[in-house]
Parts: sequence; C-alpha cells; structure tokens
Amino acid sequence: MSTAGVLLMTFGSAVTAADVPSYLASVRSGREVPPEVISEFTRRYERIGRSPLIDITLAQAAALREELVRRHGDAAPRVGAGMLHSAPHIDAALSGLVARGVDSLIAVVLAPQYSPIILAGYERAIERARATHPSVEMRIAAAWHLIPAWVDSLAERVRAALSELPDQARRRTPIIFTAHSLPRAVVDRDPAYIDQLRETAAAVASRLELPAERWTFAYQSAGHTPEEWLTPDVKDLLPALHESGFDDVLVVPVQFLADHLEILYDIDVAAREEAAQHGMRLHRIDLPNTSPQLVRALADVADRELAAMPARTRPENP
Repeated sequence: MSTAGVLLMTFGSAVTAADVPSYLASVRSGREVPPEVISEFTRRYERIGRSPLIDITLAQAAALREELVRRHGDAAPRVGAGMLHSAPHIDAALSGLVARGVDSLIAVVLAPQYSPIILAGYERAIERARATHPSVEMRIAAAWHLIPAWVDSLAERVRAALSELPDQARRRTPIIFTAHSLPRAVVDRDPAYIDQLRETAAAVASRLELPAERWTFAYQSAGHTPEEWLTPDVKDLLPALHESGFDDVLVVPVQFLADHLEILYDIDVAAREEAAQHGMRLHRIDLPNTSPQLVRALADVADRELAAMPARTRPENP
C-alpha cells in the first residue's frame, strides 16, 4: 500500500550571530561574502538574540501531522520539514520520510505565493531529490495564497492588532501589507508572482471590509546587492503618512508564516525606529507561527495536492 508524505520547505536561517558566516555562504552558493555584509547581519542577529524560524518550522510540521491524523486517521500522510540553507536540510528531511516508507510526496513551500522561477531553489532541491529517490513520486504544491483558511488567519490577526489600539486609532490607522522585496530583473521573468502578493492583500482587505484608502502594499527587507530592488519600501511610506496626520501604522506581512530576522529586525527594530523618528508608532500583526488557522490552511493545501495525485496515494477518511 502506498504511503504519502508532506514536506514543508522554507529558506532556513542562522539561529544566532555565530551561525551567520556559514548561513550566508550557503545563501550565496559558496561565493565570497563581503565582510561588511557578514558584519551587518551579525549585528542584526546580536540585536534580536536568536531566530526562532527553524524551531517554529519543525513545530508547524508536528502540528500539521496532528491535523492530518485528525482528518484521515491512520492513513494520514507522514510529515517532515527541511530548509534550503540550514539544518535540517531539504534532502535530509526528504530522505528521512522515504526511510519511513513514503513513496509519494507533496512538497509545500512555506510561502503562500509561488513561482517556479523566483523560487527556483526549491525546484532544484526537489529535482535533486527525484534523482536520489527515482521511485518516489514528488510534486511541489502550487500557490495557495487565496486558500480561505490563510486569508482568515491574516484577517483575524489584523483584527486582533487593531483591537489593542485606542478607539480612535483603531478606526483610522492605515494598514501596510508587506512582502519581501526582490531584484526587479528577477521579477520581470515572472510578474504574475507580484500579482499573487497583491491578491492576498486585496483578499484580506476585502474580508475586513477595509476601504481602499485605508490600506496599501509595500515591500520590505531588500537585499544587500547593487541591482534595483522593488519599491516602495515600507519605510518610504512613513513620512507621507505622518504628514497626513497619522500617529499609528499597522504592518501586515502577507508572505511570511513565522517569526524570523526579516520580522524581528527589519520590522520590529529598523522600521519601528524609522517610524519613531517621524513621531509615529509602528505596530504589526502577530505572525501565524503554529496557529490553528495556519495549520488548517496547510492541511487544506496538502489535501488539495494529494487529491490531484494518483488514487493509490490519497489518504482515506477513517
């Protein structure tokens, strides 16, 4: 009898400042990393202390397994997690699932928007895995940026963040939906990826019944390379908002599922300090991490993809 598996994949992270050189070397595929880049990332990690991304990703995998068992009983897929640039790596995690009897596998990138061009690192990782395990059927899940449980998860977090503001601020605070910036030359190869990001933002705004003038979309976390990166950066919007009379702003990442450097430093430190310089208070939603809504969204993605595989691989409800 066939055994299905689900592999959650994410970029990975240095955990502490000590891990920065090896992590950046992996990100840059062994190319020399400029000393000033290592120094800057080390400073950022020293500021936040520790990135919880890997721990959260492993916890997401455990929670997804529990949800799939609840849905499918003993026939539920096995679940693992792997990272592109830190341990446990994708190849090791996938080999572990195969050792547990998995012979058909769904790989889910832990970013709801997907492009095989822009996220080519995951495509290459799965291609290598296919060569190593030719008898295992593998597919990468398509974009899931409009899965209702995912949109609900973000909408609930916006409501929760706004509820903590004073009544007047709650009714008027502008909302900036954000996504990781990318080099423009990369995005030009698949502009539909940006459409997915904006579609997620629009879906959440619609769910919350936000008027068009209440929200906007921007980027964050541009890279340390000389080419042109997508703008506007979230920090670029703050001066005009302050001049328009706003004292508060709420940031809502639509791409990140877990706390990590791009949230704990780029938003919580850098963007918040920039806002303070303009006399503003910057708030952000809590990231989904292992929330029940996110876990249900991941299970919905797994079920959707498994339903598209040959019948022998599909889990049956008990």
